[in-house]
Amino acid sequence: MNILLTDAEATLRLGIILGQNMTAGSVILLEGDLGTGKTTLVQGIGQGLGITESIVSPTFTLINEYTQGHFPLYHLDLYRLEPSEVIALNLETYWEGFEVMPGIVAIEWAERMPYKPDIYLSLVLTHGDDGTRQVKLTSCNCSIHKLIRSISGFVG
Repeated sequence: MNILLTDAEATLRLGIILGQNMTAGSVILLEGDLGTGKTTLVQGIGQGLGITESIVSPTFTLINEYTQGHFPLYHLDLYRLEPSEVIALNLETYWEGFEVMPGIVAIEWAERMPYKPDIYLSLVLTHGDDGTRQVKLTSCNCSIHKLIRSISGFVG
């Protein structure tokens, strides 16, 4: 599914829809160049989960955990890492839920991951020629019918 986002507000609204419709245990992999709206999208996810805390990119901390919403949001940013460094983070503990409370895991710069979970939603954000952005949404082994119905009326 391809979605046109006319501005940052539309990116935020898409994130809110995701946050309202994803379930605990969901993994969202975000890819795209700098400035395509990955962090804005995660801020919307947080709003959709009822998180009021300011959500910022964890570029230097790598992982930010927000636990006060309907369920936790785990926001990861792999921008500064090489694939071999990503392995050492043991990211699977977030989506397998062994050491953390199940929540939504949102990973920016997911293309740097040498491995992926078995089930995830992928969003690839790109710049449009006219200042807009495009999002290509695909799922891997997960049902997104409810999500697609929620997004179908979305106008970027």
